Amino acid sequence: MTDLTERITTFCDANMVPGYVAGVYRGGELDIVAHGTANVASGAPMRPDTGFLYGSITKVMTAMLVLRQVSLGTISLDAPVVRYLPEFRAGSKILVRHLLSHTNGIDADLYFPAADGPDALEFYLDGLGSDTLFEPGEYISYSNGGMIVAGRLLEVVTGLSFPDLLQRDLYGPAGMTDSSVSAKEAMLRSTAIGHFPSADGPRPTEMFMLPDSWGPAGGTPIGTVRDLITLGRLHLPSAEGGVLPKELIELMHTVSHDMGVANVPPVGLGLLLVPFGETTVLSMSGASPGGVAVLAVVPALDMVFAAFGNAPQSLALHDELLLSLIRSHVPVSFPPLVFKETDLDRYAGTYRSNQLRVDVRVVDDGLEEQVTYEPADPSQEQIFTRFAGGPISAPPMRYIPVGENLFAPAGMTLDGHAREYLISYLGGEDGHPTHRCAGGRMTRWTP
Repeated sequence: MTDLTERITTFCDANMVPGYVAGVYRGGELDIVAHGTANVASGAPMRPDTGFLYGSITKVMTAMLVLRQVSLGTISLDAPVVRYLPEFRAGSKILVRHLLSHTNGIDADLYFPAADGPDALEFYLDGLGSDTLFEPGEYISYSNGGMIVAGRLLEVVTGLSFPDLLQRDLYGPAGMTDSSVSAKEAMLRSTAIGHFPSADGPRPTEMFMLPDSWGPAGGTPIGTVRDLITLGRLHLPSAEGGVLPKELIELMHTVSHDMGVANVPPVGLGLLLVPFGETTVLSMSGASPGGVAVLAVVPALDMVFAAFGNAPQSLALHDELLLSLIRSHVPVSFPPLVFKETDLDRYAGTYRSNQLRVDVRVVDDGLEEQVTYEPADPSQEQIFTRFAGGPISAPPMRYIPVGENLFAPAGMTLDGHAREYLISYLGGEDGHPTHRCAGGRMTRWTP
């Protein structure tokens, strides 16, 4: 673990990351290292048992809760969502499995209604519109809305709240003894907060977590690296069960959809199935206000890696450490990204999704993209900008073609591992693409 500690210290010191905690399980051995400060305002140290927001890693848990009900016969993966939620307006073609595989097409990625308490998910569903970005099962688009709908579905079929289900059916059986479902519980333990970079150094977030209405997508659950490792070990071949039957765990690891593009890995149910050369990593990362966590399971190596850094730039350290850990056991290589001549005019135009507009134009030998956040109302703007650490006003970005319908940021040295920075365009065959995909999220061309 000496090399891991040195890498963490070097990165955090160079990139204004106040604190970082990471754990590695392999072959029956667990090591956890912590560095720096959990909260610069209080000076509290980051410790091996410091808690943090799980963020979107909660989606893995939501999928497992749904599959538990599948094992009990109360939910069918191939049933339309409207069978359980008649008020769901996004269409009768969306099946339960589409919610868990990010293939539902629900256009709600930036839909941030604020509600807390036992009726929060019902409130979310009542306000969710009928717009979709594509036909169910056609594409992958990372879906916060799909997981929140799945959380409400769980409440309806079980009669229990999502937090109560999380405690009863996952935390308890899995042995996640340091995990909680609210800030009220987390405040009794050492808990880290997020930070944003500023000219004066790391700035503490003004928002600890999202409203309860985002709980199943990753708004509220909090816990430790040890508990994330415990969750990840349920997905190793050596796991003995206790939460889900073996066949349903294996179903989570089975490809549900693969778009065949370099910037979006295949998806299972609740998990991304990320190729690292010949090795597959079952993973999910989780952003929170000013922080980011990661859970990565490598079944072939009997390995689980989990980490949290309390600044957004920690994501790059997660990637660096995971790649290093895998390469210490097996060779990993990625196809190079090289400039490719292409007809750029076919990509130009405006692409939209819920509260997001992307204007694309041809500039020299590449594309220039301007991303604009168009909030639906002041309340949602306030939540999203506090989550992001400030107003969303990104400058235009230049991209160059590096493959078939694939673009990379101009001037950035990239290898095939840097998938999250790539942009792909899909659909339209030989005509204008119908969709743009960035960060695993779709926007639709608006002629």
